[in-house]
Amino acid sequence: MCPPLSRNRLRLDEKKLLVLEERIDGWRARVKDDSQAKTYGEVFDQRTLMVIYKLINEGAVSTVDYPVSTGKEGNVFHATANGEPVALKIYRVSNAAFRALSDYILGDPRFKGLKGSKRKIICAWATKEYKNLERMHLSGTRVPRPIAVEENILVMGYLGDETMPAPMLKSVKLKDPESVMDDVIDNMKCIQKAGLVHGDLSEYNILIWDGKTYIIDVGQAVTLDHVNANEWFKRDVENVARYFRRLGCDITPEAVNQRVRGV
Repeated sequence: MCPPLSRNRLRLDEKKLLVLEERIDGWRARVKDDSQAKTYGEVFDQRTLMVIYKLINEGAVSTVDYPVSTGKEGNVFHATANGEPVALKIYRVSNAAFRALSDYILGDPRFKGLKGSKRKIICAWATKEYKNLERMHLSGTRVPRPIAVEENILVMGYLGDETMPAPMLKSVKLKDPESVMDDVIDNMKCIQKAGLVHGDLSEYNILIWDGKTYIIDVGQAVTLDHVNANEWFKRDVENVARYFRRLGCDITPEAVNQRVRGV
């Protein structure tokens, strides 16, 4: 069980916390859609606010600036740490995709025997994504740099600049699809080198910035000895081949598989 957090247990910078709370209230006020407003309420529950306060106190985060994206599992925010841009990924504890998450995490040998509440599973998922980012980063995979994880919040390197976040591959008109495909396959090789399978690779969780591709949303990645590793690797390969074939590349799932595995 996650230990309780409270303002009394934290030495808080009240000015920073007031700024954060006012900023969150401002985001809520600008949202017209009721479902989006509900999402903000789910993201910034009291305990999650306490976790953000803890990260601020420890220096892992200095400011939380503005929302960047909303995904199935959580929301990503632009933030800073010591003057540098970082991304803050907050996993929603009241998560509609909870059962799908548990399928990936409960079958992972690294989390064998994990049981408990929904919050405990979500906290383990955040830790899992952090560990996967570490392994991929060390293997040379182009991923956001892992910085810190605390309960249901992951701090990682920010991809993009002050004008825009790095776009998803699906949103970019490619001048040279073949070279981008080669770059994606190189990243897939590095994921294999890390002893992992992404498990949900597609044009929706590959970002492109400065002509290079970056792999994101790696929480569901599993080790090569996972019971479903081969099946999910096959799905990754098919997704990549399908996307680039649609852009005119002469590629098949078999060819992607051979290039990634080096066979």
